[in-house]
Amino acid sequence: MDIYLPIANMSVNALVVILLGGGVGILSGMFGVGGGFLTTPLLILYGIPPTVAAASATTQVTGASVSGVLAHWQRDGVDVRMGILLVIGGMFGSLAGAGVFALLESAGQMDTVIAIMYVALLGSVGGLMARDAWAAISAKKSGQALFARKRRHHPLVANLPMRWRFYASGLYISPLAPLALGFFVGVLTVLLGVGGGFILVPAMIYGLGMATRVVVGTSLFQILFVTAITTMVHALTTQAVDIVLAALLLVGSVVGAQLGTRLAARLPADWLRLGLAGIILGLSLWLALGLGWRPSEIYTVQAL
Repeated sequence: MDIYLPIANMSVNALVVILLGGGVGILSGMFGVGGGFLTTPLLILYGIPPTVAAASATTQVTGASVSGVLAHWQRDGVDVRMGILLVIGGMFGSLAGAGVFALLESAGQMDTVIAIMYVALLGSVGGLMARDAWAAISAKKSGQALFARKRRHHPLVANLPMRWRFYASGLYISPLAPLALGFFVGVLTVLLGVGGGFILVPAMIYGLGMATRVVVGTSLFQILFVTAITTMVHALTTQAVDIVLAALLLVGSVVGAQLGTRLAARLPADWLRLGLAGIILGLSLWLALGLGWRPSEIYTVQAL
């Protein structure tokens, strides 16, 4: 069943888009990620213009984050004070990112920049995940103990002034650190259409030294508000949000997330991480080939 996307200015198969959202939802439920960093490149590969894909994916991430925040809130898994600082930083980051987005789009370089940034981010994140997962699997096979890394914040964070106490996270650090982290993730959210969880979660653990039990909930808290703000910024500035596309993705991701959660309970965690790393690296390679591979049609003409 074909359906017309008014902002993308093209027709797509609604079932394919719903299944794409469902596939990302399954991965989201299995691996505990928001899925935005997978949704955007998959939409680009399907043929959606990168600007529309990045802007519309934030709407899907916003909707998918609501249930996750509520579930963690009920288990006291959200550091509200830390989350508010991340949201404030993310708000300013979203505005800055919108300016960069408009500048690159006016220069005609937005599509190329999005693809290059995705190749770099997905390649680095996928490589680190694959290394850690394989180390854990090898340690279990050999019978060696894999010692957990001691929780502590980065030396740069420790040297920042004006320390606050974050009781839920067990931290005594400067509020400038979460503000800067939120700003960076806000910029990425606008440019790439991601929630930023795949960067925010490891940064909160290894950079800020947060307690693991509140990391995921606080990350989703920040993602929920920043992606909602980003969607509004895109709608007002770039006009690239395709609500029809976002709705189709959201329908698939909500159902897929439930299936993914059930699958995750039956599969080993280390092999799940290794599988996700393989998917991320595969997407990175595919996008890298797209940057250098000569297309069959070099020029396209579009009526505006």
